Amino acid sequence: MNNYPAILGGSPVRRTPFPRRRTMGAAERKAALEVLDSDNLSSFFGSAGEFFLGGEKVRAFENAWAQKYGFGHAISVNSWTSGLTVAIGAIGIEPGDEIICSPYTMSASATCALFYGGIPIFADIDAETFCLDPVAVEDAITPRTKAIVVVHLFGRPAELDAICGIAHRHGLRVIEDAAQAPGVFYRGRPVGAIGDLGGFSLNYHKHIHTGEGGMIVTNDAILARRCQLIRNHGENASEGLEGAALSNVIGGNYRLTELQAAIGAAQLDRLNACLITRTLLADHLGRRLAAIPGLRIPPPLSAGSTQAHYVYPIKYDAAITGLSRHSFVKAVLAEFPIPENFEGTPLTEGYVRPLYLNSIYQQRIAIGAKGFPFNCNPGVKYSYLPGLCPVTERMYERELLLTPLVREPLTKTDMDDLADAIEKVISNASSLAAVLDNAER
Repeated sequence: MNNYPAILGGSPVRRTPFPRRRTMGAAERKAALEVLDSDNLSSFFGSAGEFFLGGEKVRAFENAWAQKYGFGHAISVNSWTSGLTVAIGAIGIEPGDEIICSPYTMSASATCALFYGGIPIFADIDAETFCLDPVAVEDAITPRTKAIVVVHLFGRPAELDAICGIAHRHGLRVIEDAAQAPGVFYRGRPVGAIGDLGGFSLNYHKHIHTGEGGMIVTNDAILARRCQLIRNHGENASEGLEGAALSNVIGGNYRLTELQAAIGAAQLDRLNACLITRTLLADHLGRRLAAIPGLRIPPPLSAGSTQAHYVYPIKYDAAITGLSRHSFVKAVLAEFPIPENFEGTPLTEGYVRPLYLNSIYQQRIAIGAKGFPFNCNPGVKYSYLPGLCPVTERMYERELLLTPLVREPLTKTDMDDLADAIEKVISNASSLAAVLDNAER
């Protein structure tokens, strides 16, 4: 291998793009054509009756997901964003209730609370797992706290025993955002319904998908029924149901179609193979990177736990390498062709900007122009200033790297190309810093 960096005129590690991910095959095509031939793309009725819970394909998909992992109930929705909103409604969040959220995740993991007038309260993440830090969660609890939305970020399970223990002591509900963690286990239990309820994303970029879609799971029959009501115009179907827990539900249209459900059922059969492939690739990459100065790979999982490797996180220490994170990533990318899309990008800096820095929290105005729901608790001034979650900000600004290359149909050879490029850049860090870092000053 030519060890002179490509960004300085050397030969790149690789000249061909990484293979694209192919997600649709013969099984999906067959399933879709069966629905098209039936001329019945959706069987939902927004009123009480036989089809309030959807048609044959929707019910079959939900049953298959529930049975595969032993969940009591599975409720499909048209996106996991919708699923989070449904979950917040199902647990009975009211205006002014506080919901503890991760600041380092997709925005919907927090804004779901706002739809019901809930107020997101951001707790910091753990510096090794990037999931909610249980100590920070407990510190964020007030008499107004009603729930915790815990995110299994990058497909790694959060510390659910600690978080659920905190929730139990304080009488709080737990929603698991397992968008990036389908088929993942935490200490022998499938994530998603270890808390009160949770679910998974079926968006195009996820492990398996229906284009857009999601799946809520729970072991609580009442929560399941509330989710079903909220999903499908529940105000038209709650008459005669006993108790306020079911009768005071206003719903929307968050329904999955028969076509999506048929494709989803075919995709579900692919999930195990997908997870095995990603684990093999991630383990191989981790072994290559473990001894490189300035890099830290994820710590081992607890016994009985697995992870889905939605992306592979790496921590970067510029003080050790002598090269800024930005220059490091720039130099690594130069060792490869320009990627065609995100899934072909060898390496990226950080993740999303800490959610509380978004204008909706900085201005404390979510719905209307008068500050709702941040004005629901008189005398309480909610602050989302920079510095609120220092670990999150450090990961975003300086330390975290991500690669989405730990995915099918890539191979260990592809992982070696990435590792070779990283080793090449690190071994030339001083000369790279003299050119790239100085150019940024």
